[in-house]
Amino acid sequence: MVKKIQSKITGFKVKTDEAEQQEMRVATPEESEAQQKKAEVVRMHESVQRPDMLVGSTYKVKTPMTEHAMYITINDIILNEGTEHEARRPFEVFINSKNMDNFQWVVALTRLISAVFRKGGDTTFMVEELKAVFDPKGGYFKPGGVFMPSIVAEIGHAIERHMQMIGMIKADGLDEHQKEFLAKKRAEIEAAQGGAASSENTGDFPETASVCAKCSTKAVVLMDGCMTCLNCGDSKCG
Repeated sequence: MVKKIQSKITGFKVKTDEAEQQEMRVATPEESEAQQKKAEVVRMHESVQRPDMLVGSTYKVKTPMTEHAMYITINDIILNEGTEHEARRPFEVFINSKNMDNFQWVVALTRLISAVFRKGGDTTFMVEELKAVFDPKGGYFKPGGVFMPSIVAEIGHAIERHMQMIGMIKADGLDEHQKEFLAKKRAEIEAAQGGAASSENTGDFPETASVCAKCSTKAVVLMDGCMTCLNCGDSKCG
């Protein structure tokens, strides 16, 4: 069979008998049903309508920067409920407090975050963006010695905890062996210093500890000749 080629050839592929059979093969009912279900999988996007009821969690945030606590509520939507593609994704966020000093920017922030949630895609990037906001007046230490650079960063940490709970972010935790080793070293250091540190300022870590650059916790001590964080295990010696 002769066929006249009237356009420029940009590529070619040899058609085998196996490829022809694959094209001619009729899909089974099971395969057709699987393809149909795959096509019906709902992803998070702007067109997804808000149901009458959403499940969510509320996180209490008390900072020394304000007199009253903030309550951060994150509501989630369940996509493809009852199927193997079921997923829980954040849909909206509300922040409430008796303190009205920050009312305007808090409302603006919640609307922006909610809009990003409803946009869909990978929304986990917001956590790092919020946690990287620094207050020009300086940050503060939370109970336990964790340094918080700003109230906005505190909101970012709350969203991070929520995303870890619903499985969007994998928690970077230590295994049991590492926890046991650090707890043992912590006890040795506290014993050498003549007692436990003040829980009001440093929580479970020695009073002479410094702030860790990785986890922002006041838990870095000189251990076995190397500066090591007793909270996350980060070490200058690798």
